[in-house]
Amino acid sequence: MKVGSLFTGIGGLDLGLERAGMEVIWQAEVDPYCCKVLKKHWPDVANLGDVTKVDWSDVERPDLVCGGYPCQPFSYAGRRNGADDPRHLWPHFARCLRVLRPGWALLENVPGHLGLGFDGVLADLAALGFDAEWELLPAAAVGAPHLRYRLFVVAHAQRQGPQGHRPERRLGESGGEIETGGGGDVADADGQRFDAGDVADAEVDAERTGLRPEGPGGLRWRRPGDGGGPVGDAPGLGRGQGPGIFGRLGPAGSGWWFVEPDVGRVAHGVPHRVDRLRALGNAVVPQVAEWVGSMILEAAS
Repeated sequence: MKVGSLFTGIGGLDLGLERAGMEVIWQAEVDPYCCKVLKKHWPDVANLGDVTKVDWSDVERPDLVCGGYPCQPFSYAGRRNGADDPRHLWPHFARCLRVLRPGWALLENVPGHLGLGFDGVLADLAALGFDAEWELLPAAAVGAPHLRYRLFVVAHAQRQGPQGHRPERRLGESGGEIETGGGGDVADADGQRFDAGDVADAEVDAERTGLRPEGPGGLRWRRPGDGGGPVGDAPGLGRGQGPGIFGRLGPAGSGWWFVEPDVGRVAHGVPHRVDRLRALGNAVVPQVAEWVGSMILEAAS
C-alpha cells in the first residue's frame, strides 16, 4: 500500500505505517528543521512542501493519504478559534483527497477536535464518499510512560466500511459511537453527555474512558468502583485489542509507573534543542501509527 503524507513533521506517522508494511511515496512539510530530518531518513522521497500550493493533479496517486493537520485551531492549549484560525488547514487536506481520490485516509489530531470542528471534517469526508471510524488512542497503549491521547480517524472510500462496519463508527470493538454537535456536546460510548468545551483535553479523556488519576502526579489510574487495580487494556479498544495501557508499571504489581526517562536527544547542549522539543511534541508516536496501519492492511487484504 502506497502512502502520501501531509503535514509530515518529523515523520512519526510515516515511520509507523512503514513498520506496518506500507511504502511512503511523497511527503509535504515546510518547517526547516523537520525538512532536514525527513531528508536524512527519507532521502529518496519527494517533499512537496506547502500543502496550500500543491497542484495535486501533478502528484502520484497513493493508496492512502495520512496527515496530522495543525491542532492549534482545536486544542485547549490555544484559543480554539476553529475555522477562523489561519492555521486551519483541514480544507487543504480535503482538497488533496478530492483530487487524488485515494482508497484510504488516516487523520490525526488532538482530543479537543471532537468538540470543535470535527463535525465539519466528517461532513467533508462523507461528501467525498468516505466512511469514517475514529478513536482516541493513548501512547500508553503501546508501552509509553505517559497517556498522550490523540484522535485517529480512518476513512475508507466505500459506502459500506471495511469489515462490514456501519459508517461513522469508532475504531475498535467497543460498539459505541461518539456523536459531535455544533456546541461541543459529546456523548461517550455509554450515552453520557458532557460539554467538551468546558474541560481540558485530559479531562475529556477521563470523562470518556471512565479513568481517574490517583496518587502523586496522577500517575496511577483506575475506574471508579473497580477495586482499585490498574486498567490492563486501552480504553475503548476491547479486551485483547492491542497492548495493555499500562505497559510500563513499577516493581512487581505496585501499580505505579516508573519515572519517565530523560530523552537524550533533547538534553542541554545538544544542537537544535528547541527545534527537537517542538518537533517531538508535535509528532505522532510511531508505535500507535504502526498498530493502526496494521489494522488497515488487514482490512484491505
